[in-house]
Amino acid sequence: MSEAIDQGNVTFTITEKGIGTIEFSHPMSNSLPGKILQKLADTVTELGKNDQVKVIVLRSSGEKAFCAGASFDELISINNLEVGQKFFSGFANVINACRKAPKFIIGRVQGKAVGGGVGLASAVDYCLASRYADVKLSELAVGIGPFVVGPAVERKIGLSAMSELAINATEWRGAEWAKKKGLYVDTFDSLEELDAEIERLALQLAKSNPEAMAMLKSIFWQGTENWDELLVERAGMSGHLVLSEFTVNAINAFKKK
Repeated sequence: MSEAIDQGNVTFTITEKGIGTIEFSHPMSNSLPGKILQKLADTVTELGKNDQVKVIVLRSSGEKAFCAGASFDELISINNLEVGQKFFSGFANVINACRKAPKFIIGRVQGKAVGGGVGLASAVDYCLASRYADVKLSELAVGIGPFVVGPAVERKIGLSAMSELAINATEWRGAEWAKKKGLYVDTFDSLEELDAEIERLALQLAKSNPEAMAMLKSIFWQGTENWDELLVERAGMSGHLVLSEFTVNAINAFKKK
């Protein structure tokens, strides 16, 4: 169990033209253990403060799943409220890091996004995806709820669409549905087309006025100033529920599928 939790990585590159690319990876469909979440939040913050970086691209490794959300191995190992709240606060830290970074963040979603993966896609400023990038908020199906990512998802696609995902927790919604709801700006038939558009936009933004972009970003995120406290409070809700007998049994049953 600890081996699965310790696997995965976060890396970044910065081009001469000021494009900072952050990539996270994990062999289990790019799921996110706590250590990866913390490193991802720290890396977003670091590049946000780096004057060499004009725009940030957030992506995951591989050509299949974008992000499977929380690490089930780590979820099942949580044995007290403090540990549970700390784990779910990892998602809060990443969302808040994206929110506070004074650079625009372009999201690259090449495949399916589940739970916290939908939260990441919602936390970036401009999200582009492949036509295979279906979405699902599966938290209720394992006895918890999308409490931490909920504010970011709701901000992006509205309460109605977010509640649709949260309530119908076992059903996928297609990439075109996500595009219509505003999660994705556009979808592409191939990864080559997806990457070409990301590169075009990133190069365009890298030549734009950094001060103007920072001001625009602060305007786009107005009304979220209380998220430092709100998302930690929401993490406590998930931390409480993950200890329940219902949730432990649901996660174990889910892992056996």
